Amino acid sequence: MTTFNDRERAFENKFAHDAEMQFKAVARRNKRLGLWAAGLLGKTGADAEAYAMEVIRADFEEAGHEDVFRKVKSDLGDLADDDTIRARMETFLAQAKSELYDEG
Repeated sequence: MTTFNDRERAFENKFAHDAEMQFKAVARRNKRLGLWAAGLLGKTGADAEAYAMEVIRADFEEAGHEDVFRKVKSDLGDLADDDTIRARMETFLAQAKSELYDEG
């Protein structure tokens, strides 16, 4: 029974670790997306950082990533189209995951 319990515990630990890494990657993605959008909006320094935090907080409105997309799209208006925003989201997520993997 010990082997089974050990395997179960290892599986639970891996699941928790994977969930934590995904959360961190998405948070990093959102910060980068916010900083990118802030640049398009002409924000710099502390204003850009504050905007990035708004984008991070927007992700807690509902499950999934549409809440972040809607916020950025709404704020940017005609400065970026849907495809560009979604492509940035994908690129920034891949970068964040790569960083976390390199750090781990």
